Amino acid sequence: MASVYKSLSKTSGYKEEEVPANGVKKNKQRVLILSSRGITYRHRHLLNDLASLLPHSKKDAKLDTKSKLYQLNELAELYNCNNVFFFEARKGKDLYLWMSKAPNGPTVKMHMQNLHTMEELHFTGNCLKGSRPILSFDASFDSASHLRVLKELFLHIFGVPKGARRAKPFIDHIMAFTLADGKIWIRNYQISETEASKITNISSEPSDPPKVKGKSDKGKETEVSLVEIGPRFVLTPIVIQEGSFGGPIIYENKEFVSPNQVRSDVRLKKAGKYNARAESGIERLAKRGELGLRTSGGRTLPKDALDTGELFA
Repeated sequence: MASVYKSLSKTSGYKEEEVPANGVKKNKQRVLILSSRGITYRHRHLLNDLASLLPHSKKDAKLDTKSKLYQLNELAELYNCNNVFFFEARKGKDLYLWMSKAPNGPTVKMHMQNLHTMEELHFTGNCLKGSRPILSFDASFDSASHLRVLKELFLHIFGVPKGARRAKPFIDHIMAFTLADGKIWIRNYQISETEASKITNISSEPSDPPKVKGKSDKGKETEVSLVEIGPRFVLTPIVIQEGSFGGPIIYENKEFVSPNQVRSDVRLKKAGKYNARAESGIERLAKRGELGLRTSGGRTLPKDALDTGELFA
C-alpha cells in the first residue's frame, strides 16, 4: 500500500521527499540481503563477505519458499529497503542470484559460478570494514540496453551512499565489473599507496602489478597499485523482469544452458559410450557365429560336432 500511495502522490503533484537547500539530492539506497534454504557453507560465507562489503545492507533470516518470491517485496518494505539481494540455492549445488528494485522493479535473475570467499583465497589485500568502494565498469556495459539496466542495478546495490549509518568516510578499494564471454566477472581490489623508492629498477618482470605514480597531500611521490582482496565470482544473466519478482520478461538470454541440462548431457554421453561398447560386443559375437566360430575365454575355437547349434539344427 505504501508503494501505491507514493506512486499516486507523485502523479498528483505532491512530493514526499524534500529537496535540500543546497540542491544536492541524497543517495538513499538500502539493500536487503537474504537467502533461501538449502545453501551450503560456501554460499553462506560468500553472503557474509558481501554483507561486510555493503554497510548500507540489512540481513534477514532464510526465506522458506522458492516459488512465492513476491513476498520479498513485503520484507523489503518492513526493513525500509529499496533493493533486494536474494540468493536462491537449488539441489545444494547451483546458486542463483536475484537483484531487484523494490517495489516496482526491474528484477534480474543470474546464475552464479566460480565463487570464492575471502577465507579460501588468502589474498594479501585488505580494506577497512565499512569503507566506500569505487565502482569500475567495462565500456561494454553501455553497448546494449539490458547491460545498462544491469549497470544501474549494480550502482544502486554496490554503491555505498555517502551518508550511510555504518559507512566510513574512506575510499580504499575498487570493485571491478568486467563483461567477457557473455558473463560478468566481479573482482574486489585494494588501493595500495606506497612511497616511491629512490632506486629505480632497470628490469621489471611482466607479472608485476601495474603501478601509477602520483603525489600525496604532503607533496611526496607515491606509487599506487591494486591488490586483490576477494571475494570473486562470475554472473551469467538469465532473464530481466519488468516488475519486482514478477511482470513481463523484457530480456531473456537465449544462450544460457541450465546446469541441470549440462549434467544430463554428461550422463547421456557416458551412457552412450556404454551402449556403443555393448552393441559392438553383440555384433562381434553374431559375426563369429555366422562364420562358424565359437569363443572361450577370449580364444577362438574350431567348430565342434557336439555344439548346440549342430545338435539341434
